[in-house]
Amino acid sequence: MAFAPMGPDASFFEVLDQHRAFLLADLRRGGEESLRGGTRPASRFEDSVGLQMVSHRTTRKIKSDSPKSVQNFALVLKILSMIYKLVQSNTYATKRDIYYTDSQLFGNQTVVDNIINDISCLLKVPRRSLHILSTSKGLIAGNLSYIEEDGTRVNCTGCSTAVAVPSNIQGLRNLITDAKFLLIVEKDATFQRLLDDNFCSKMSPCIMVTGKGVPDLNTRLLVKKLWDLFHIPVFALVDADPHGIEIMCIYKYGSMSMSFEAHNLTVPAIRWLGLLPSDIKRLNIPKNTLIPLTKRDQMKLDSILKRPYVTCQPFWRKEMEIMADSKMKAEIQALTFISSDYLSKVYLPNKLKFGGWI
Repeated sequence: MAFAPMGPDASFFEVLDQHRAFLLADLRRGGEESLRGGTRPASRFEDSVGLQMVSHRTTRKIKSDSPKSVQNFALVLKILSMIYKLVQSNTYATKRDIYYTDSQLFGNQTVVDNIINDISCLLKVPRRSLHILSTSKGLIAGNLSYIEEDGTRVNCTGCSTAVAVPSNIQGLRNLITDAKFLLIVEKDATFQRLLDDNFCSKMSPCIMVTGKGVPDLNTRLLVKKLWDLFHIPVFALVDADPHGIEIMCIYKYGSMSMSFEAHNLTVPAIRWLGLLPSDIKRLNIPKNTLIPLTKRDQMKLDSILKRPYVTCQPFWRKEMEIMADSKMKAEIQALTFISSDYLSKVYLPNKLKFGGWI
């Protein structure tokens, strides 16, 4: 099955095709080779994988005879028993399902989430191997079709609406796409606006994904799966603020809390497409649309600048320094002050055609 081209002519994608050739050459040199080892949360950085576990890690002990640990130990055993039943019966449950089996006992969802992560680290297996799935919040649209584990055929080509990211990414099969690129969109509002502007049709063939802010596990797994299968360029469209940069870093390099599974989640090939802090001045975005950095923003930005992977991204560092010097941030929506459809008709097409990513 192939998709009929609807977007620009082949010359439009010339720079994108060159970028993909560069990525494939990097793969052949072993630039994306997965590494193994370690447990969470102690991590090291590998530019080919992201935040990785370390072999000499810190550990946390839970004692069955300690008054302070006895309740947590009991909760771990309870969830282990539930996992055993799920694996034995070959059924699946979400973290939310587990919490609601005894919400009073667990107290809150975070307790369940942390214990499941600890068990996954302890056994050194992905969470889905425990037959525990995360609830998906992400959306996908564009040039992609696949078959879900239960045999349902899904076609994401319709651009007026999006398809929910499946809850079992591992079970997807027969994935088909002709996409030239994958665009990760930080916010749902921007994603929906691009859908309304028929961006997927105008830039066809392409795929768009949003995690609606900080991405859930399934959205990250889907982006990783698409990269592993098709090796198409992956770009991030986020706000020009520390929070947007943080979200982009989660997709690209991972997070401390999930560093034990980085090789299954991270896509170091991701490039920052926009909104770049340097774009604010270059495009003469009105100053009254900019927002001053809060103290919390400044702390977040300082934290990101100190991370080891920033040393591998001098252009990213320069953009963040521009933000730090100006003490201002901007949302993607600031582009609408130039024109209502500037993002979909001018900004993104020019970035993609002329290689405006870093």
